[in-house]
Amino acid sequence: MPTPLVFATLGLITVGLGVGLRIGQRRLDQHIAAVVEELLAAAEAPSSPPARTRGANVDEPPVPVQRYLSHVLRNDLPAVQAVKLTQKGTFRSGGAGSSWHDFTATQHVTIQPPGFAWNASIRMLPGLSVRVLDAYADGQGMLWTRLGGVVPVANPAPGPSLDEGELLRYLAEAPLYPTALRPDAGVRWTAVTDRSARATLNHRGTTASLLFHFNDQNEVERVIGKRPFLKSDGTTERRSWIGTWRNYEPRGGLRVPTDGEVAWIFPEGKVSYWRGHIETIEYQLAPHENRDRSFTSASS
Repeated sequence: MPTPLVFATLGLITVGLGVGLRIGQRRLDQHIAAVVEELLAAAEAPSSPPARTRGANVDEPPVPVQRYLSHVLRNDLPAVQAVKLTQKGTFRSGGAGSSWHDFTATQHVTIQPPGFAWNASIRMLPGLSVRVLDAYADGQGMLWTRLGGVVPVANPAPGPSLDEGELLRYLAEAPLYPTALRPDAGVRWTAVTDRSARATLNHRGTTASLLFHFNDQNEVERVIGKRPFLKSDGTTERRSWIGTWRNYEPRGGLRVPTDGEVAWIFPEGKVSYWRGHIETIEYQLAPHENRDRSFTSASS
């Protein structure tokens, strides 16, 4: 039978673990807050779109992109400078047979320079979550995961592969902040078909390129490309990757998707790993004419 000393020792260990977890979580929160603060401090006001002129315009995007931008953007709307959104959904890290776990997340995005910080909590077990910071800031990709906010789970090494993967994510999510897809925002468009075009974005030596497919409503339906995939041995390889968008709604003067799904495409088929819903989205618009910066927001 355990003695009172054993129970006392176990109690002290439990208290110590609890204190350690709280300290670790607080440090992680402070670190994430610092990343977000630096990201937003670097945000610049995007330039106004060039005035349309008669004749050819070298910056004019392909026809399906023109239709899309006309559909989702209001003519008098200033460019988006920064975004704050909240999400909820499900996430899994294994193969097709792995379990889905609920997550909630807050994400900040800047357009010039391109960047984002995704701060998520993924519920693994009752009372136990994995904290994730997925980010692209100052031209560098970051991905940190902490079990209970403390124990490292997977942290890809910094480098070109991580930078490219995170810039690809920024580009794939641009339908949530569609002024970022205008040519004056730095995206180069190449015509492919009447319902698709390739978008390419260069930033600080990193290039992201995705094929955008548009539906009959002139909305981005899916994006497809090759993204660095982290293998179990710590190396990366380029694999096909697809994101789908649906359920477009008017939010803050824009028309944006409210539901999405992301998947890797393996030889054996597609394996989805993220399914999310945009709960709220808030835009900071660039200064426009005599107006100051403005915020527009809407929720689900």
